[in-house]
Order: sequence, then C-alpha cells, then structure tokens
Amino acid sequence: MDSLIAAAARALAAGDALGALKRVALRDDPPALALRGIAMAQLGEHARARELLKRAARRFGSSHETLAHARCVVAEAEVALAMRDLRGAPGMLAAAAAALAARGDRANALQARLIAVRRLLLLGRLQEAEAELGHLDNPPRGDHNDDRLPPALRAVAELATAELAWRSLHTAPAQAALARAHAAAQRSGVPALQAEVAEARAALERPAARRLLPAGREQPLRLAEVEALLASGALVVDACRRGLHGDGATWLPLARRPLLFALARALAEAWPGDADRNALIAHAFRTRRPDETHRARLRVEIGRLRKLAAPLARIEATERGFLLVPRVHEGDAAAVAVLVPPLDGDRASLLALLADCAAWSTSALALALGASQRTVQRALVELEAAGRVRAIGRARAQRWLAPPLAGFTTNLLLPAALPLT
Repeated sequence: MDSLIAAAARALAAGDALGALKRVALRDDPPALALRGIAMAQLGEHARARELLKRAARRFGSSHETLAHARCVVAEAEVALAMRDLRGAPGMLAAAAAALAARGDRANALQARLIAVRRLLLLGRLQEAEAELGHLDNPPRGDHNDDRLPPALRAVAELATAELAWRSLHTAPAQAALARAHAAAQRSGVPALQAEVAEARAALERPAARRLLPAGREQPLRLAEVEALLASGALVVDACRRGLHGDGATWLPLARRPLLFALARALAEAWPGDADRNALIAHAFRTRRPDETHRARLRVEIGRLRKLAAPLARIEATERGFLLVPRVHEGDAAAVAVLVPPLDGDRASLLALLADCAAWSTSALALALGASQRTVQRALVELEAAGRVRAIGRARAQRWLAPPLAGFTTNLLLPAALPLT
C-alpha cells in the first residue's frame, strides 16, 4: 500500500472524507476507486459511491485480490441499503462474508452479515433475520462483554437485535439490547451512531397503537402496553396486523380475508352489545342501501367467520344482528379489545416505510410491502397530491421521501400490516 492510499484510508477512518478525496481524487487504480467510493458515501453521494465501488470490485478480480474484492462488495451493499435498493442478490453478499471470514477479516465479515440482517428487517422477513443473527460467529445475544469487535459494529449488531425484538413485540429484550447498543455507541465516539441509538430508545416510549374505547374514546398504547394487552388473554381484534389474538398466544391472521376482518372489527366495536345487520352490511360491503342479496351474503360471511374464529369466540345471532361472545373471561369488561394503528387510513404502511427519512424507489417500496409497483405508484401519486410525500429525480432515478412521523413509533405498521387497496 503506497503512502497516499494509506493516508487516505486514515482520513476516512477519522471521518475526513474531503481529506481522503484530496489524496486520491485523480487516481483510477482499484484501491483509490474503493476509497473514493467510501468517501462519496460518507458525503451522501450514494449513486456516485456505488458506481465507484462497483468499478473497484471489478478491477479487484484476480484470485490474490479476493479480500479486497469482497470488501468492495460489502461496501457497495451497504450503500445500496442506504439507497433503499433492496433488489440486490443476497448470495453475492453471503459469498463475500464467507471469503472475508476465511481470510481472517472477522469485522468485515460481521458487517456483511449485519447488512443482510438489516435488509431482511426492512423487508419484514423477521424469521430469516433472526436465523441470520443466530448464524453470526459472535452473535450480539452471546457474550456481550466480548470486546473483540469494534464498538461501532457492536452497536449496529445490538441495534439489529433490538429491532428484531421490538418488531416481534418483545420489548424487554429490545430495551436490554438498546442499553448495550448505547454503551457501544458511546465507546465508538461516532455521533451519527449515538443519535441512531438515542432515537431507537425514544421510539419505545412513544405511542405505537390506539385502543378503541366506548363512546368513541381511544387510549394510546406504547409497545410494552401493546405486548401486555396481547398477553392478557383478552380477545384482541388487531387492526395493525389484521387478525385476532386470544388466549395470550393464539393468532388468527385475516390479512388475506379483509371482508371477514371488517366483520370481526365491527362485532368487536359493538361488544358487549350486538351489531345491527344493516350496520354490518354498510361496514363490510360499503353500501347504505342493503337488500336481500346483501343480507344473504352477510349470513354466508358470518358463517365463515364463525368457523374460523371458533377457537377464540362464538358469534350468536340476535333479533337485530349478531353478537360476539369471547370464549375466555366471559363477562369480563376487558374481554374484547380493538387495537388500531396510530395512523388512520389505508396508506399507513407506506407512510411508515417512508418515515425513516431515506429516499425509496418505487420498486423497493413494492418489495417491502409485498405489493405490485403499479399499486404502490398509484398510492404515491395520491399521497403526493395530498402533500404527504414528495418525489426527487426522474424516471429510473426517481425516489420518494416523506417527513418523519413525529410523536409515535411506527413499528406496528411494519412490515406491510395494512393493505394499500
């Protein structure tokens, strides 16, 4: 390594991106390209950084440069994650991690795996993210007094562990992981990392959902309170994740049965009384002029819901409509609860993704939400007309931004808990 490359690397390690560029800006050899890419990433020029890192990776192509090539692949993957480009091939990143581990570069191998975990978390693939965390050579949930890892990497690993825990509604493990992340971030001395940990800790104290109460009232709930409600044994109609919770452990997903979920919610909101047939028809079928065909269809759909919900509740016919009778804590005033997202409207999941202040492409949003690009594009156009999002760039370079959602956390809206249509 020549003196200019070494000096540029030291400048980057100290956070002096401009100082690094002064030393290698006019050079076109692979090490200089890699350092220029990292410097541009630190300056926020992600598209240019990605291009430079890809060029460096191609130039580090010979067998004796495998280590340098793998490092460029990892750096480019991290830039892609910052750009919210989630379409990359995970296999290439996994191969780079294996090559780094085989050659003793444990820190960069861990970095590669953490990038993979963060990508899976953005996509809402929590089980895969948990498995990937468990495969780390020194997972963050292992010996937390092990200082062989750089503090910055330790903090990132703990942040990933915390996000996995709170997205799974396990708040106590999330708080413990965030405490470890805070300690590691303080040791790292990186202000951006310290701010990220502070924001994550603050998010756990913000309202995450609302519980509907009689007389049109509502009660904001923090994540820990949501977790306690779901563990209480009450029958919870969960409009955040579109399903029914009961017995403290049973989960009946209804995200793919929106009509049945609409009926379940209407019955729960009417509890402990019964729900009027015409009100159920208006709520589920979106019509204010019911006829006999609607009433016949209501009986069919109620029958389907009665069969699905049988382990958790009975649905009884009454003179004016239907009555929801939970099988647990019958007669308990808190036996049925309706949980709704902190945001109203069927665009909440899209706004929750955009609330991280990153610039998302339409394709990345569609991938994270499990929807078609056309559906996402229509939703974005509507939100843009309402002034809630804005577009930057054009054509394939177009990205979407939204202001942060202040005052509450959006974890219960992620992954795609609410449909776009």
